[in-house]
Amino acid sequence: MTDVNPRLVNPHAQVVKSLKFSDRVALWITNKVGTMGFFAIIMTWTVTWLAWNLFAPVAWQFDPAPAFVFWLFISNFIQLFLMPLIMVGQNIQGQHSEARAKHDLAVNVKAEKEIQTVLAHLDDQNKMLIAMVKKLGADSTES
Repeated sequence: MTDVNPRLVNPHAQVVKSLKFSDRVALWITNKVGTMGFFAIIMTWTVTWLAWNLFAPVAWQFDPAPAFVFWLFISNFIQLFLMPLIMVGQNIQGQHSEARAKHDLAVNVKAEKEIQTVLAHLDDQNKMLIAMVKKLGADSTES
């Protein structure tokens, strides 16, 4: 019979323990950038920047419309840095997902083997009960 109480393995803990500092930073950035809070910050920053440079007195405008060159420069700078970091974070999340999938498969295979053992045992018990009923001469359909 198989081991009833195997040592439980937590794939999440294993993956987290194996991460380097740079991987943790990439994951943190990936998780933070993909939130509505980050979107709200970027949206607020953009609306404020564009509104200021459209409606403030001309002397106070520092990035004149319609080009908004400085805003485009900063936006592109943010994109250039975030895109590779997000991709690294997504690759790490994919590895984490793969580790969980492998663990789930192992658990399912083990469960299937245990279920087959239980079903075989029940089938043997059923055969023994039918043999006992026949030996006693009782009708097996009676309640």
